[in-house]
Amino acid sequence: MKVVKWIAIVVGVLVAVFFVGAALMPSGYNVQRSVVINAPAEKIYPLIAAPKEWPKWAIWFKREHDMKLTFAGAESGAGAKWAWKAKEGSGEMEFTKAEPNKSIDYVLAFPEMGMASKGAITLTPEGPGTRVKWTNEGDVGKNPMMRWFVPFLDRMIGGDYEAGLADLKILVEKQA
Repeated sequence: MKVVKWIAIVVGVLVAVFFVGAALMPSGYNVQRSVVINAPAEKIYPLIAAPKEWPKWAIWFKREHDMKLTFAGAESGAGAKWAWKAKEGSGEMEFTKAEPNKSIDYVLAFPEMGMASKGAITLTPEGPGTRVKWTNEGDVGKNPMMRWFVPFLDRMIGGDYEAGLADLKILVEKQA
């Protein structure tokens, strides 16, 4: 009987730590990465503004070559939409605002996980090249499980952004 009581106490403490810890975790996140590409914004913008160009440089397409893609809306810029189904999960992205040769704003959704975020890719002249900055921010709400991921999201997502920007740099600089 003592063993059962101790197990119940330990389980109760662990559950309490889980929920209290989750309540203390931030619900919002912001991931940012950037790279300087030795080319003008005019050479970079077409590759970020058109969803059909993303498979040439975004890391996710190297990981999963048989990803199913669908495109809708505009070909490029505001209103361009795309969705994917992959082993890692399904998602949707829509470009909500576009300033040619300056920026693309987007909303990103993962319906299976009930998550959505917003982000941007901005192009800023820097020296003889262009700084490309990729940002994504969101809020996981009150979900205690998702809150435990927030401290790790920068490392998890940021690595993909770094790899994608590195591939974008290679692609653009080869063409320039």
